[in-house]
Amino acid sequence: MRATAGGLLLGKGETAEGIISPRVISGTQAEYVADCHSSGALSVQCIYDIFEMDCCMLCHERARKALFMAFLYFTFRKERKTMREKKKVLWGTAALLGILMMSSMTVFAADEAAEYVPKMYASFWSLIPPVVAIVLALITKEVYSSLFVGILIGGVFYSGFTFEKTILHVFQDGIIGSLTDAYNMGILVFLVILGIMVCMMNKAGGSAAFGRWASVHIKSRVGAQLATILLGVLIFIDDYFNCLTVGSVMRPVTDKHNVSRAKLAYLIDATAAPVCIIAPISSWAAAVTGFVEGEDGFSIFIRAIPFNYYALLTIVMMVTIVLLKMDYGSMKLHETNALAGDLYTTPDRPYANAEEEIDDSKGGVIDLIFPVVVLIICCVIGMIYTGGFFSGTGFVEAFSGSDASVGLMLGSFFAFVITIVFYAVRKVLKFGESMACIPEGFKAMVPAILILTFAWTLKAMTDSLGAKEYVAGVVENATGLLSLLPAIIFLVACFLAFATGTSWGTFGILIPIVVAVFVGKNETMMIISISACMAGAVCGDHCSPISDTTIMASAGAQCNHVNHVTTQLPYAVTVAVVSCVTYLVAGILQNFMAGALVAVISLVVGIVLMIGTLLVMRALTANKN
Repeated sequence: MRATAGGLLLGKGETAEGIISPRVISGTQAEYVADCHSSGALSVQCIYDIFEMDCCMLCHERARKALFMAFLYFTFRKERKTMREKKKVLWGTAALLGILMMSSMTVFAADEAAEYVPKMYASFWSLIPPVVAIVLALITKEVYSSLFVGILIGGVFYSGFTFEKTILHVFQDGIIGSLTDAYNMGILVFLVILGIMVCMMNKAGGSAAFGRWASVHIKSRVGAQLATILLGVLIFIDDYFNCLTVGSVMRPVTDKHNVSRAKLAYLIDATAAPVCIIAPISSWAAAVTGFVEGEDGFSIFIRAIPFNYYALLTIVMMVTIVLLKMDYGSMKLHETNALAGDLYTTPDRPYANAEEEIDDSKGGVIDLIFPVVVLIICCVIGMIYTGGFFSGTGFVEAFSGSDASVGLMLGSFFAFVITIVFYAVRKVLKFGESMACIPEGFKAMVPAILILTFAWTLKAMTDSLGAKEYVAGVVENATGLLSLLPAIIFLVACFLAFATGTSWGTFGILIPIVVAVFVGKNETMMIISISACMAGAVCGDHCSPISDTTIMASAGAQCNHVNHVTTQLPYAVTVAVVSCVTYLVAGILQNFMAGALVAVISLVVGIVLMIGTLLVMRALTANKN
């Protein structure tokens, strides 16, 4: 060993242990290092060779041991104090840490493989968080804190009442997981772009121009409400698109005729999901057909339309209450106040600041119609694009296999760009003014985005607690009551969609179960039961304050969300009761006659019951007044 300007170096043939031994060079660097280690001839040059090895050689077990010995040697050698030797220590430390981290990855993978299952999984307790959130929202009239309390309860149940795991599950798996989901993010982008386009239509004067046109052609409250229903039925492609478009177009008209915001929100909501679920060309049809595995999903969807009693009877109810000029429940108070000039009833008006000052002299009706038509066309093109239409897939197959989130996001973006160019050419809105609508439109959608985020997080909590599995078990245990099964499935779907706030999630749980139970055995009962799944899911979604469609309807009407839920609930429950009775009738009739005849007779019975119920309610409310 000798001292040099660079520090202490081992002499030729000198080893770390002081043993003189010749170097043995094997065929590969890894074998060379291992041989040096086993023979005791571990010199500085050996260690240099270690550092120069390829990363793949580090996996060699003998080489890893040699590297570790080299690290210990340089770490505990007191004479080595020069910069050159310190650099080697740093390199050795880094290499050792890298090896240890690589070795520990298998341990972490093994931990992840053993998936954590909470003690309350697939039990009644899995439905407690959404129930608590819904009850608190109805009692406190405050939806944000109510949803968050439900989320926290779900996190506590999942973690087994441990603080750290609760916080991590709520924020990491819940909120962050929901916002980083590609489908959810696509919906939020679509929502923001729609808000921007609504702001642009208002600022260009299109909405005001339509209001002037409607004031000439629509001269009554009944006419304004019927026009809202008609427009909602015509925009059947998607419920989100329906809610925001119908709301932005018809809100000036209904405001002029003193229709309450709560009533407008109900008309929007009742023509969103209920219409989409019976429209063959819609994002909902695409979702349902995707859940019918092993069968012709689109054909089953078409055949199930006549049995979708909740959707059909909801339309009957809307038209009837408008023509009879009747209201009941808390909606009656809102309508009475609206006739006196108060469209909101409650002081909380979260969307009031989003309203734009409109220059009536600028725009025309075309400035409202053109963006809406372009939006519809672009969204249809976007959806069939995601379904592979431009790659040779048929139109129906492309639509049924489309990705609604991506399709609507792409369609709304291109519609937004076309609208900017259209307004610039018409000189009703300059490019800078269109850009100014971006933050304004985003701000208008903030309440809806917040509620959607919390609703998705609450759904993540219920999913992690096994709510789907629990409900699936309940349905499977009821197969002995064959004639009553459609009504039972309808009620189960209602409760599940109400508790989770998602109709599509309810489809995904119940439809595969129904298909598995009835396929190849009783085709008519399978169609009726699948329709009961869809109807019950829409009903629960319609009633739930944490449903994304209900939230969108509130946003479209610019109505307080809790007001919308509380005023709509009595109407939705009325239709649900009549629908349940109709499914009982259909379940009994299918034992004696063909499916087509069952559909016609049951639907006629349902319509008669619906109108009769409303006439009784009208008489009761008249006597009360």
